[in-house]
Amino acid sequence: MRLLGIIFFLFFGLLESFSQTKLESSPTATFTIPDFDLLSFDNRDQLYLSTAQGDLFLFDENGNQINYFSPPQQGRLQQLEAAWTVTVFSFSEDRQEFRILDRFLNPISEGRFPFPEINLAKASTLGNGNIIWIWDESDFNLKRMDYRRKVVMDQQPLNLILNTENLEVLEIREIKNRLFVNTENSGIFIFDNQANLLEKIKIPRFERICYYQERLLWIQGQTIQSYHIPSRQTETLMTFDFEGVKQIQFGQETMALIFQDRIELFDIPDSLQNRP
Repeated sequence: MRLLGIIFFLFFGLLESFSQTKLESSPTATFTIPDFDLLSFDNRDQLYLSTAQGDLFLFDENGNQINYFSPPQQGRLQQLEAAWTVTVFSFSEDRQEFRILDRFLNPISEGRFPFPEINLAKASTLGNGNIIWIWDESDFNLKRMDYRRKVVMDQQPLNLILNTENLEVLEIREIKNRLFVNTENSGIFIFDNQANLLEKIKIPRFERICYYQERLLWIQGQTIQSYHIPSRQTETLMTFDFEGVKQIQFGQETMALIFQDRIELFDIPDSLQNRP
């Protein structure tokens, strides 16, 4: 009986340690860039940050600025992605413009809409194989375009596929050959790389997709909430004592808490990095 009690104690202690983690460390870096807007980590935990005017800043993992890019004509970005291996992708809905840059913020490719088959691009993301996904609100179609040839390869009517007339897309993002479509009122839809619907996830609305180890993360009060895609389970992943966190983004070993007036970087706790 004593041995059985010890086993139960260890089991429930381990279960509790995996259930949630409290953030007790201090920030490794703090950013106070005026009018900052979007941010994205690359696979080396360098941080790319955009302003409301569309300027781009590059910081290393210690918070030191190492590069800067200002577009010829400024406009707010709707999408900024640096998680790709060698490129950075940006899209401006205001200017109907996309741009692909290298890791040093040198432009590689760019283009502007409308094209003959794209009239009102409201969201866009970079895909594998020279592909850009575009959500065209003029006809409610999700389109795949070869950005080198500027040719639309195929398109899917999302309002018909999802059986909804009031589809408002906040963001689209390709992650590991899956397309995540973040909507205003309908949750998140996951498609394969041919735009076939795989899953619908009904979770609270948030502005920006945060993906980490097969989890979708978002801020709720003083907690980080998690939806585990394989198990379809929602749980509290982390708690913290401070207030005012608006959004969160994760890199490989670094996470960013986004406040109204600043961005704070923290090391991701080992208990989260090693979490099953």
